[in-house]
Amino acid sequence: MEIPFYQPQGNEVALFEAAYAARLPVMVKGPTGCGKSRFIEAMAHRLQRPLITVACNEDMTASDLVGRYLLDANGTRWQDGPLTRAARLGAICYLDEIVEARQDTTVVIHPLTDHRRQLPLDKKGETLEAHPDFQLVISYNPGYQSLLKDLKPSTKQRFVAFEFDYPAAPLEAQIVSRETGLDSARAAQLVQIAHAARRLKGHGLTEGISTRLLVYAATLMQGGIAPPEACRMALVRPITDDADIRQTLDHAIDAVFG
Repeated sequence: MEIPFYQPQGNEVALFEAAYAARLPVMVKGPTGCGKSRFIEAMAHRLQRPLITVACNEDMTASDLVGRYLLDANGTRWQDGPLTRAARLGAICYLDEIVEARQDTTVVIHPLTDHRRQLPLDKKGETLEAHPDFQLVISYNPGYQSLLKDLKPSTKQRFVAFEFDYPAAPLEAQIVSRETGLDSARAAQLVQIAHAARRLKGHGLTEGISTRLLVYAATLMQGGIAPPEACRMALVRPITDDADIRQTLDHAIDAVFG
């Protein structure tokens, strides 16, 4: 299996290893596309633990996480959900964008995040003791917080937390170059455009250009697409439908690649 590439920004690798050694539940916060999921993938590989990822959504129920009875030819059978599988196997369970799930769903993780390390399977009449190697990790984007979509304090205070942001410009350019093979000068130009967009956050943009989108633009450029076209396609059109904002960013692209 290919090792997931992750470029550390600080001492987050050592801190995560310490949290895993103590089997502490971890919360990762940061903007869209800044490397949260890649970090967790890289850490699971580094720690040699299987990773079970759940993309949370507003329709997800507790049964989707824990499991349910299914009908088959012989009657009914129990099928574990991803959280239960991870707790049985000793995997790292990663609940991505946890705030998208309903609060009555996220409550089921509470017994796994304290000294009990248990998962009650009420429908099955079983209380599962988590495997000694099990760890729970959640992530979310604080930029999208609202009163309707936020974690309860009683949930937040069960986790240790990492706060991620986009890397510093030289490091971000290095990441884009490493991911795509784009030369470092071009990668630095893409980062320059991203910084122009991020300055508009809260002034017409709800979210800036992510590192992920920079990788997409670089990939298009490596495929032979002219830099201005690649940038408009990968960096501008996905993040806004506002004509004035688009025009502002298009001018920034022309200034950088003109």
